[in-house]
Amino acid sequence: MKILYAIQGTGNGHISRAREIIPLLQKYGELDILVSGTQADVKLSQPVKYQLHGFSFIFGKKGGVDHFKTWLNMNLFRFRKDMKQLPLKDYNLIVNDFEPVSAWACKLQGIECVSLSHQAAFKSKKVPRPRTLDWGKLILSRYAPTNYHIGFHFDRYDTFIHTPVIRAEIRNLKSENLGHYTVYLPAIDDKRLVKLFTQLPDVTWQVFSKHSKVAYRDGNVFVEPVNNEKFNKSLATCEGLFTGGGFEGPAEALYLKKKLLVAPMRFQFEQQCNAYALKQFGLPVIWGSTRNWLPIIKNWVENPQQHEFNFPDETAQIIDDMVKRYARVSPES
Repeated sequence: MKILYAIQGTGNGHISRAREIIPLLQKYGELDILVSGTQADVKLSQPVKYQLHGFSFIFGKKGGVDHFKTWLNMNLFRFRKDMKQLPLKDYNLIVNDFEPVSAWACKLQGIECVSLSHQAAFKSKKVPRPRTLDWGKLILSRYAPTNYHIGFHFDRYDTFIHTPVIRAEIRNLKSENLGHYTVYLPAIDDKRLVKLFTQLPDVTWQVFSKHSKVAYRDGNVFVEPVNNEKFNKSLATCEGLFTGGGFEGPAEALYLKKKLLVAPMRFQFEQQCNAYALKQFGLPVIWGSTRNWLPIIKNWVENPQQHEFNFPDETAQIIDDMVKRYARVSPES
């Protein structure tokens, strides 16, 4: 059997989940990996057969998407060329993690594919989301169209939705509390964060930044370039995680029973939905309209947080069910 696994390369969550799923897919046959996008800091250890430009949202430095750089980064001619050249008829199963080139190529070539992603969960109307008019809704529904959907979310909101894939390296961590707070806010410049966190001098902050290439310290704030191993160590030993409205990062913090505070990116509808879902569980959120973050952060630091999430390790069973249900006997069939 030949399998194509197409992965979105914007952000680290898709790649992190793929590192857990790839070895499972390889048990069923020959696996080719496709990655499109330019914004991931985490890398795969397996060879990537198709490295495509795709469409990436470029992180800004003020809490949102940098629309101008995102527009400059788009290349519709290359997207169309890559879409036409993919030999999709060679595969018995095409698995898509919110990757647009292969998704639209399948649609163009009349080939079925299955989405295996957090975004697939939003196919259900039962998933919590704010009642706002947002162009991001259209992007979320049209960005990577597929025939079948297997979703992941913080809760089992529907029959095809599962709890998050927690990486083995996270499940194997020894969780303890050494008193510091871990921060990953990729859409905010580290200098802005340092200015904010030095106003709480009794707290130690470990900030992982996309915008700094060197590690440095400013008072009670330690800044590091994004590094998977160092981040995992910091997360395992922190008191709490302050992060954006992504999915995998908050899920891992909840699994490790850490305090959690999220600030979803402005102009990013999926993150707004994730934050809205966490808000339903009583977890604190800093919205884009919030002018003064300091009182919310101070309250979060000074008070305990109680939550109980159960994220069992079901990934192998999910993959097995997917292969049995959606793989074609013959690539041409």
